[in-house]
Amino acid sequence: MSAIGTSKGVLEIVKFAVYVSVPIGLMYFFANNSKNMQKFMGNRSYVVYPPEAPRPPSPEELRERAREMARKNTIR
Repeated sequence: MSAIGTSKGVLEIVKFAVYVSVPIGLMYFFANNSKNMQKFMGNRSYVVYPPEAPRPPSPEELRERAREMARKNTIR
């Protein structure tokens, strides 16, 4: 095995260690102190709902409107 291959192997081991340790470290950081998570999550509003729009008419109202329009059309 050449020296180049060995350095690539060490790099892969270091990358794997970083990929595994970062999520575990963050989980440990937040799981041990819930105030950290509340502080982190409290600064962001993830879901912002728009103001409520007027409600659509009920099916009965729509049927009545359709009947009135049909009556007006038959009279003409």
